[in-house]
Amino acid sequence: MRQINKILIANRGEIAVRIIRSCSSLGIETVAVYSEADVFAPHVRMADESVCIGPAASSQSYLVMDTILDAAVSTGAQAIHPGYGFLSENALFATKCEDAGIIFIGPSASAIELMGDKMKARALVQEHGIPFPPGLVEPILPEDNVEQIASEIGYPILIKAAAGGGGKGMRIVYEESELRKAVKMAASEAQNAFGDARVYIEKYLENPRHVEIQVLADEHGQYFHLFDRECSIQRRHQKVIEEAPCAILTDDLREKMAQSAIQIARGCDYHGVGTVEFLVDKHLDYYFLEMNTRLQVEHPVTEMITGLDLVELQIRVAKGEKLDLLQKDIQIQGHAIECRIYAEDPFHNFLPDIGFLAKHRIPSGMGVRVDSGVEEGAEVPIHYDPMISKLSVHAPTREKAIQKMKTALSEYEIEGCQTTISFCDYCMQHPSFIQGHYDTHFVSDYFTPDLEHNRLSNKHSKSLPDSSVIALMAGVLFEHKATKKEHKTSTITSSASPASTPWWTARRAN
Repeated sequence: MRQINKILIANRGEIAVRIIRSCSSLGIETVAVYSEADVFAPHVRMADESVCIGPAASSQSYLVMDTILDAAVSTGAQAIHPGYGFLSENALFATKCEDAGIIFIGPSASAIELMGDKMKARALVQEHGIPFPPGLVEPILPEDNVEQIASEIGYPILIKAAAGGGGKGMRIVYEESELRKAVKMAASEAQNAFGDARVYIEKYLENPRHVEIQVLADEHGQYFHLFDRECSIQRRHQKVIEEAPCAILTDDLREKMAQSAIQIARGCDYHGVGTVEFLVDKHLDYYFLEMNTRLQVEHPVTEMITGLDLVELQIRVAKGEKLDLLQKDIQIQGHAIECRIYAEDPFHNFLPDIGFLAKHRIPSGMGVRVDSGVEEGAEVPIHYDPMISKLSVHAPTREKAIQKMKTALSEYEIEGCQTTISFCDYCMQHPSFIQGHYDTHFVSDYFTPDLEHNRLSNKHSKSLPDSSVIALMAGVLFEHKATKKEHKTSTITSSASPASTPWWTARRAN
């Protein structure tokens, strides 16, 4: 058994806060790292120690591997939890952790590398007879006749980056005249985003549902699934609303997809928490999409329907424990929905609307959970993802969960910037969502910003005059400095950096 009594969290915002809370419940000390932009962030104050790792830009702070490793060594942390994003799916970082004698709380570097390469992942899935959209299992080569390939697959087709995700390096092509230009643009975007210009072609599935299976594995050969999540409501190929379980899956289909996910996890010798993503078409046929080798943003809904703490399970696996779980004992308990609250203006193409949170009043109550890494008076930094929080609810049925979410959204008050609260409320009110008849095109099919802007009050997203914001910020920062708890702080620099109720119902004061 490996000893872990101090963990460095190589992340920021709500996921850093989330990890700190699980560590605290386990009696494990935490080290926060922060950029100069995050000096007053809640995760810095909540951790037992904190280390400044550089300027605001993530390329000079949260993405600098050697600086983060130096921080872990200097503070005596035995392990690093990467959260999600940043270095969480970086095989080189996992290798560097191992070389430094630090436990990487996640899968092996080989599993990350295998499943992070779409071509290798598709080949693995093909070996196990698991369906994936018709298309190439090799990247496009300069000498390939892409017109013939696309014609044989059948339009519309999808061009995708081989080494990434999140909608980057992706183009939908409906006719041959668009093909060459789309391939060139996708390759260029993939190169810029991932340092890898390889792209491939697959059949574009129209009107699919985005359904994923949560998997869990220890180092003793035990593999579990923690059921499914529906993630179809998206903008720019990125999720906004998730729910668990998926409303359209039959018991038989749910089990088939879960077993396929476990096969994939076994195939790459996976350990820890991971997610296998699928597309489900109108005929309820499912196709492998990708595997995320990390904790997912939407993990709260899985925790709510299973009563399990996924971060705690990650840590137990990293310590080398054999999990005392049985698949038959993991059951779906009710229904959960998560709304991501972004500092974005849904009435102007979801453009970021960065500002100060002059007011941040979160909803509460039984079965209501808010994961947030910001607080009233703070700035939503322009340097990072504009997420303010994740609002999740749990209820005995899907219908009651929708109603509880409506109430929670109506109680959520934010002033200082536009947010996605009104859009989420729109979704909860829409007949297609209520009936469970929706797909990944929900936004383009139903949300008409010009019309909805007049209909919805958007009362949750008011702006204050600059002078009011400045006065409020001054007061908050003064109070913050006066009440900040005692903990160790330091700065690390390197040549790469210039400077019985469920566990989740408990609320810990910041």
